Amino acid sequence: MTRVLVVYCHPNPESFTAAACNRAVVALRSGGHDVRLTDLYAEGFDPSMSCDERRTHKQPGIAPELQQYADDLRWAQALVLVYPTWWSSQPAMLKGWVDRVWVAGVAWDLPAGANVVRPLLRNIRRIVVVTGHGSSKFVNALEGEAGKRTVTRSMRAMCARRTRTRWCAIYGLDATSESARDRFLRKVERAMSRL
Repeated sequence: MTRVLVVYCHPNPESFTAAACNRAVVALRSGGHDVRLTDLYAEGFDPSMSCDERRTHKQPGIAPELQQYADDLRWAQALVLVYPTWWSSQPAMLKGWVDRVWVAGVAWDLPAGANVVRPLLRNIRRIVVVTGHGSSKFVNALEGEAGKRTVTRSMRAMCARRTRTRWCAIYGLDATSESARDRFLRKVERAMSRL
């Protein structure tokens, strides 16, 4: 059994992204995993970093209203991010969660005199992204896949040394058929069964 934190980010509970999240959570629970679900929009998460938060960015600590998010990250052995890719990256709400929760003392530490951060989320050994792109894979590659790099390079670096990542994406979503969407939802199930 793996402790899995699922972070879901979409404003519309009837979206295809919501269907993918539901499919992921059901598959994880059916597989016997211990799952915690964070729904950033439903919880009213505030993605805006305050001036005081930014001033104390390198000092360990987190705003009291964000403590549960930090506790969930420290609890998790696997992280599943479910979101739409907008403008080549994560939605502002999810990026705000990263900016405000993956802070000093939670995701990383900068020891005195050091110039390289030390990762603190060594409990996380798997990161899976479930996302949809309106454009094709080719267009995403031309754009540089900024969202993918954020996860597979920056966030992954704060986790266990050999954290494995999986990118589970559907491309050209705006023009896909119902059968292509069904195939993708089955792909999401398979990805969760391999955690």
